Formats: sequence, C-alpha cells, structure tokens
Amino acid sequence: MLFSSLSFLYLFLPLVLIMYRLVPVRLKNSVLLLFSLLFYYAGEQKLVLLLLLSSIVDYSCSLYIEHYRSKPRLTRLFLIISILANVSLLGYFKYINLLIGSINALLDTQINLLKVVLPIGISFFTFQTMSYTFDVYRGDVKAERNFLDFFTYVLLFPQLIAGPIVRYRTIAAELKSRKTDLDSFTYGVSRFCLGLGKKILVANTLAGVCKIYAAMNEKTILITWVYAIAFSLQINFDFSGYSDMAIGLGKLFGFSFPENFNHPFIARSATEFWRHW
Repeated sequence: MLFSSLSFLYLFLPLVLIMYRLVPVRLKNSVLLLFSLLFYYAGEQKLVLLLLLSSIVDYSCSLYIEHYRSKPRLTRLFLIISILANVSLLGYFKYINLLIGSINALLDTQINLLKVVLPIGISFFTFQTMSYTFDVYRGDVKAERNFLDFFTYVLLFPQLIAGPIVRYRTIAAELKSRKTDLDSFTYGVSRFCLGLGKKILVANTLAGVCKIYAAMNEKTILITWVYAIAFSLQINFDFSGYSDMAIGLGKLFGFSFPENFNHPFIARSATEFWRHW
C-alpha cells in the first residue's frame, strides 16, 4: 500500500484518523501500532513477521546492552547480534540474488536465482532500528523498556516507506505524550497534500516521459539529455513528495519528524549534496 494509492487515501487513512481521535490517550500508541501492522500486512504479509522478529531482537539487545553497561564485552556482543540480525535481513532481500549471480559467474555454476520480492521500506526500517541500538550502546539514549512505545517507534507507518529515518531521541518525548492542535493538524494536511501533488502530478508524469524514451529505437543526443533531466527531476520529486507526505502524516498524529530532503540539486558540493537527501 502506497500513500498515493486510493485504498490508502479513501479507506486506510480515514479509518486510522477516526480511531486515533476516538480512543483515550493511553491507547493512541496501540492504535498506531495496530494500523501500522495492517499497513504492512496489506502490502506484504510475510514482511510483518520479519519486522516483528527484527524488532524483538533489537528491543532485547538494547535492554541487555543497558543492563550490562559495566561489562564492555557483553555490550559489544549484543550490539554485534543486533547488527548481524539487521544486516542479514537487509542483505538477504537486496543482495542474495546478486551473490548467487556472482557465484555462478565465477564458478561457472547454475544455481537458480531465488524469487525474492524486496519489501517496501526494508532499508529505512533496518537503518532506523540500527541507529537506535547504536544510540543505546553509546549511551546517547536509555533503552526503551515499554515494548509498546518501542514497537510504535520502529514500525510507525508514516515514515517507514521512504523515510525520514527518525532517531529515537527525536521523538522519545512524543511517544510518551503528544498533542495535536488545529494548527498542527492543518499543517499536516497541507504538507501531505503538497507531497501527494509532487508525487502524482510531477514525478509520475516525468516517469511517463522516461518510459517513452525507453521505448524509442533511435535516441539522439538532445533526446538523451531530455531523458537525463526528466529522470533526475522524477527522482527528486519522488523523494521530496514522499518526505512531505511522511512529515505531514506525522503531524496528523502529533509527531514532528525531521526534514530530511533539502533541495539536493542546488547543493554547492558533493558532501552537501548527499547530506541534503
């Protein structure tokens, strides 16, 4: 399920907003977690179990890291366990067939490629949970003992598809207590609509231009330049649109997500370019 899909706009989002408004404060995180799991289940059923298992590993490792703070070897051990679990999950989905292809090329074997479907948001989920474990290991934050708050943090649906990667300390206080006034809600709606417009009206239109180029038999230098510009702008507005939608959705539920997409194409250096994505 994507933010720009009709099922999200006309069914999922209205339902979660209504339920979120109806329940008391103590149940708001439960509602968000439940709908986040439904969100991922609608897209990829198997992903839900993997996300839960990975979250349990990181939740447990962070608690052990804090408990054995005075024993560096044990804290490093649990950090390594968390890293291996996350990297293995990401590596399997993104690189297992690349590894098989490389083995076939090097050893002249015929190992069949696996039918692996890359789950949406797996990269953002992996890096976000790893950032949490690293922060606990360095002592920047205390391990979250409330499993409901922790699972809400790592599985929160507004920001897991395409970011932003939210550090735990950024929203730790909001996980415990948050309010949404009319101004915040209005800003959230307008920011979401802005991102939706970027995605549907601009990025998707430019994607159509790129498909036309791909279908052409003869490609001149001028047409190739047009394609390069169109593709670059498509990527820009796609990321920018999803970032706006995520930040807007966060505001609807009382969260202030960081700005993670800051006009990279007008950066003055390569370092600044990557920092603005």
